Amino acid sequence: MRICLLVPSVYGMRGDVRSVVNLAGELAERHQVEIISVRRHRERPFFPVEPEVTLSWLVDAQPGVRHLLPQGQMRTEVALWRRLRALKADVIISTRPGLSVQVARHAPRDAVRIAREWGRPPVPGPIKRFYPRLDAVATATERSRQEWDDLLAGGIEVGLIPDALPAGPWPRSRMDNRIVAAGGRLVPGKAYDRLIRAFATIAGRRPDWRLRLYGGGPEDRRLRDLVQDLNLHNHVYFMGTTSDLTGEFAKASIVATTSRTEVLGMTVIEAMASGVPVIGFDSPRGPGEFVTDGRSGVLVPEGGDEIEAYASALLALIDDERRRRELAAGALGAAAAHSAPSVAEQWEKLIAATSR
Repeated sequence: MRICLLVPSVYGMRGDVRSVVNLAGELAERHQVEIISVRRHRERPFFPVEPEVTLSWLVDAQPGVRHLLPQGQMRTEVALWRRLRALKADVIISTRPGLSVQVARHAPRDAVRIAREWGRPPVPGPIKRFYPRLDAVATATERSRQEWDDLLAGGIEVGLIPDALPAGPWPRSRMDNRIVAAGGRLVPGKAYDRLIRAFATIAGRRPDWRLRLYGGGPEDRRLRDLVQDLNLHNHVYFMGTTSDLTGEFAKASIVATTSRTEVLGMTVIEAMASGVPVIGFDSPRGPGEFVTDGRSGVLVPEGGDEIEAYASALLALIDDERRRRELAAGALGAAAAHSAPSVAEQWEKLIAATSR
């Protein structure tokens, strides 16, 4: 089959991009796979794309690139419409509601057209109008599946397919390093300030443990200032960005997340694949979508004295090596559902079921 995955930009370091790249690489073992990136803002994708996968883009937004027409939303939409109408593919998987609406309107109707969704439905008007023209919707979590199913009210099949991890074998933690790791974009929604404040308690009581933060983003300066204000410069380390977060997590004994939402839960999934327990807040749309409290990680109630509660739960996990190893085994087992071959097989079954 000729399978096309349509993304806003394959050149970023977002979790949904990582998932798409992983899926494309596995599907390319048996199919002709192309990733179409609407925009290109750097020379190469942040995450490595398998050579068997064809990569193309519509609008080159790299600094210094000159165009005959000024850049803007209209030029991007025109380029997208033209590409969709001329697209020769058996399957088109679109990865953002705005793109899925355009696929429903302009892509060839003899292709199987599937919308890949991670979050809650946006403003429902265009969704209700155009999504029934698609063949299916595939969500990454059960909560999201229920929300999309409720919105579309049976007008289109809504299924659940988890995100794919990189092709195995995955690096596995030996659980003997006194390291807590966290990774992802340094943005307000990740709430790394909560983690740093909680780790101030750990640094005072278990000074031989370290916190490693992987990622980059607009919160970088503010978080570094917070580390200095709390005198944690010998305990908290900013490790920069990496395309191999699974490998870096394998160097840790605990992975921490304090985000307010984990809709794009690739960070949590990659931690579990490394055989490392995850500790996070039990918040709506949080890591509880992927972590089972007491089996593959620890979930801390949100609200009230949440930072103190998080620090206490983290300290308890640090002090109990046996429990850490039991949770690590559970995390590794949970990650199996996200193996690339398993996820690709589910996509193939959905495609076969919706093919005309």
